[in-house]
Amino acid sequence: MAHASGPVALVGTTASGKSEVAMSVAVARSDVEIVSVDSMCVYRSMDLATAKPTPAARAAVTHHLIDVADPSQEFTVSEYQRLARAALAGIEARGHRSLLVGGTGLYLRAVTDGLDLPGRWPEVARALEADADRPGGLDSLYRRLVAVDPVAASRIEPGNRRRVVRALEVTIGSGRLFSSFGPGMDVYQPTRIRMIGIPFVAEVVDPRIEARVHDWLDRGLVDEVRNLAARPGGLSRTARQALGYREILAHLEQGASLDECVDQIVRRTRSLARRQWAWFRRDPRIEWVEEGEDPRLRLAAALDLTGPVARESGAEVLGSALGGARLQG
Repeated sequence: MAHASGPVALVGTTASGKSEVAMSVAVARSDVEIVSVDSMCVYRSMDLATAKPTPAARAAVTHHLIDVADPSQEFTVSEYQRLARAALAGIEARGHRSLLVGGTGLYLRAVTDGLDLPGRWPEVARALEADADRPGGLDSLYRRLVAVDPVAASRIEPGNRRRVVRALEVTIGSGRLFSSFGPGMDVYQPTRIRMIGIPFVAEVVDPRIEARVHDWLDRGLVDEVRNLAARPGGLSRTARQALGYREILAHLEQGASLDECVDQIVRRTRSLARRQWAWFRRDPRIEWVEEGEDPRLRLAAALDLTGPVARESGAEVLGSALGGARLQG
């Protein structure tokens, strides 16, 4: 078999349709393996609100970096980088094509740019978490970050506890500013990974988000979260922050109105889509699908696909794999 070409990445916001596009192209050939680029699909049993590929989709096309961590574990960017590198190397060794698909921009940059990722300082992190637990603690930590590393603070939302704590952990533990690791997010180095992007269109994405959230509820999201919280290890801080899960946890543990929590999921997911778009659109290496263009054709061309986008049998597999849940990612 001829030596495989470099990896291709398909990026876009949540509910942009990238997962369906990737599947429709991947099922048309036998040499494509999908590498998930999603910070929450790594967790086992967190299936609905992560829009995780269905078992049928995963049976039709080999997927990587899904269900690799227990929800009770903290999962880091460096761990993702390590596993993704191993997955890409394995796919290439088999003479197959790697197709990275997802919307977690930092995880993608960890792979495309080989980011210099800092280590861990557990004792420092524990002390910072204790500070964050105090009334007004997170606000105080953010002000501390602004004082010591204003560049890092400008890239982190004040309410993002996980990232605020991590930035301070690294700065304190390493003696280096968190923003000093790697070339920085504003430097876009050459990469062997070709990136295709599906542009954000609010009029398309916003209704999909709302429909998808209600679909998750119909399929048992509340029970899924309840079961996860009842597990012996519970949910890690990172897993508890996942959109769709933290809001339902507020309903289950704090008695918040379910309707209000559902509205929050929709609003916050729409905000997430806009943050993802702002992140991706800054990257000059991404080749954007043009208005009116079929993204499947663009992706197929990037993968050097010859022939029709999907064989008849492939289309049948796709329909089964999607299971009626269209445009999941």
